[in-house]
Amino acid sequence: MSTAMSHGTVIVGAGQAGHTTAMQLRAAGYEAPVTVIGDEPAAPYQRPPLSKRYLLREVQPEHLALGGRARGPQIDLRTGERVARIDVDRRLVVSDAGTSFRYDHLVLATGTRARRLPEALVGGLAGVHVLRTLADADTLAGALDDAKSVLVLGGGFIGLEFAAVAARLGRRVTVVERNRVLGRVVSEQAAEHIRSVHLGNGVEFVEGRELASFDGVDGRVTAGVMTDGTRIEADLVLVGIGAEPVAELAADAGLDVDNGITVDELGRTSAPGVYAIGDCANFAWRGGRRRLESVQNAEFMAKAAAAHIAGRETPPRPAPWFWSDQYDVKLQIVGLLDESDTVVTRKAEDGNGFSLWHYRGDDLVAVEALNDPGAFLTARRLMDRGVSPAQHTVADESLGIRDIAAQALEATS
Repeated sequence: MSTAMSHGTVIVGAGQAGHTTAMQLRAAGYEAPVTVIGDEPAAPYQRPPLSKRYLLREVQPEHLALGGRARGPQIDLRTGERVARIDVDRRLVVSDAGTSFRYDHLVLATGTRARRLPEALVGGLAGVHVLRTLADADTLAGALDDAKSVLVLGGGFIGLEFAAVAARLGRRVTVVERNRVLGRVVSEQAAEHIRSVHLGNGVEFVEGRELASFDGVDGRVTAGVMTDGTRIEADLVLVGIGAEPVAELAADAGLDVDNGITVDELGRTSAPGVYAIGDCANFAWRGGRRRLESVQNAEFMAKAAAAHIAGRETPPRPAPWFWSDQYDVKLQIVGLLDESDTVVTRKAEDGNGFSLWHYRGDDLVAVEALNDPGAFLTARRLMDRGVSPAQHTVADESLGIRDIAAQALEATS
């Protein structure tokens, strides 16, 4: 494409979504300037290992780097620089340092931030942490070295992945969850299996209760006190109560915002030339709206936005998928469980795991695979094609999973 009088594309956010957008623009032959602005000092890196292998020191910071060499003109990567405001009328981005960036297209890949407890509750005590960034993980790793007892607030993926790490390191671990563990992300059957694995590794659970206050000595946390008066000793606390979309820049610029930045199926916001992708984007989905926090969604939305900006054909949206590693359990999910009304359980063919096939009527809407990668990969293949095997064939364990898939695909061909 011609670069004459072109300001090119500015990408705000240097995480998975922002990095992938830049790489995909160049891969599509886009030759106009591309600028990526990230507020963290580190170059683009992978976040998923932060709550697992990185804390165990099984990988080093250099191993987290997002790879890829852009073809074509150089990408201007500006780290440690925060965007202060966006002027959509003048198509201008201004950083905290006062630097201005003109754009033809703007991609907001601002992600999420970890939810924190109110400062009045923390009371300035040291030892209360969140885990979202590389800097968070570095601080937390150092704190784990000296910790004896760990309190995890929140039984979601981050909380349980961290609990698994702390337990493997020999710390005494208690997880507090006001509802049930993994209540928003996996089925009760899958959650119970993962919970039992944690119990087998010495983790204790306090469910149906919430934190009321902290105790501290000499400015450091020593315990969490629950609403029923239960006191849990802890010299390290991880707050894993979810994340919130970083959408203030968009809201201040007048873009539509509702649990994230509102976009259409191509990632376009309410402002001309402005896209939002990844964890911060609330996108059109089957007549409604979704905001998904996953690497897979970030990469897909980046590819779709880059293709549209470069004038290429946009790819079809695949079924969403997620994963979590805890101890020797690999949980892999494809689809969205909240759309299901029936579940079929199937043992893994190697006998080491199982899968849960969720249906809405006759339509397959999600599969949870626990140490059953064959079921996960087969389910992804089927769901990407919109194919639903009959429930009775999935339940028939005398049939191989590949045979079930072949029959279902043949029936729809």
